Amino acid sequence: MAEEVNTTSCRFYENKYPEVDDFVVVNVREIADMGAYVKLLEYDNIEGMILLSELSRRRIRSIQKHVKVGRNEVVVVLRVDTDKGYIDLSKRRVSPEDAAKAEEKYNKSKAVHSILRHVAEKHKYPLEKLYEKIGWPLSRKYGHAYEAFKIAITNPEQVFEGIEAPSKEIMDDLLLQISRKLTPNPVKVRADIEVTCFSYEGVDAVKAALSAGEALNTEDIPVKVKLVAAPLFVLTSVSLDKQKAIDRLTEAIEVIKTKIEAAGGNLNVKMAPKTVSETDDAELAKLMEKSEAETRQVAGDDDEDSDEEED
Repeated sequence: MAEEVNTTSCRFYENKYPEVDDFVVVNVREIADMGAYVKLLEYDNIEGMILLSELSRRRIRSIQKHVKVGRNEVVVVLRVDTDKGYIDLSKRRVSPEDAAKAEEKYNKSKAVHSILRHVAEKHKYPLEKLYEKIGWPLSRKYGHAYEAFKIAITNPEQVFEGIEAPSKEIMDDLLLQISRKLTPNPVKVRADIEVTCFSYEGVDAVKAALSAGEALNTEDIPVKVKLVAAPLFVLTSVSLDKQKAIDRLTEAIEVIKTKIEAAGGNLNVKMAPKTVSETDDAELAKLMEKSEAETRQVAGDDDEDSDEEED
């Protein structure tokens, strides 16, 4: 009988066990008197324990208030006994900064794992061997296989030079999966501002200031300005680089502010530059439609008044 090939499960990293002081992501499996039993998600679900005394810096009246079954937690490794299989962990020694870094690393590792597992399952190839031949060598070279995969989207020859793939078919499929899953999607960044000017230049000054901000527009980081309902305007940018888009809109706001204040006007930031969702866009579209409808209604009233005056 042919031996079954494991194409679905494997630890994310080359080391079979984490080291003391490593930050790891775990899933709470069971709560007991001594603490919480957990699965180390990055190490093929091997078991560890968050000791009761290591759950919180505060006095613990109820374990359930600090950990819940099924929830993921970031913890730090206190002790590792590979012979007995004991891994003692702490939650209370993890700072918010440590947790954020650990979650970022975990999400990158999970993305790599998803790609490698898909390829392994499709080609009935052992997942651990795929890690041995591709995943872990790239991690040693680039710090993390995720970083290597990102570069491979545009420069696969550089990334996979010296890597011995199991077959051409596996490598071709790997590159296809990397392209499909890791090619970045454009993000939309938006800022809402109020621009007013009651000096002699008035409307012309507002237009000139907004045009100065829109002049920062480039092909990679576009800048667009739209009127929502005077004096509210929205600045938008759609780009692959979220931070650059945020920085560009921030710069545009400063340019508009300088220009309008020089003309005796004011700028008030209602919403600082940030990424927005389709829901946010839909709400903005409704607001703009409402404003346009009100404008048309006012214009219609003016026409009626004119007719009455003629009569």
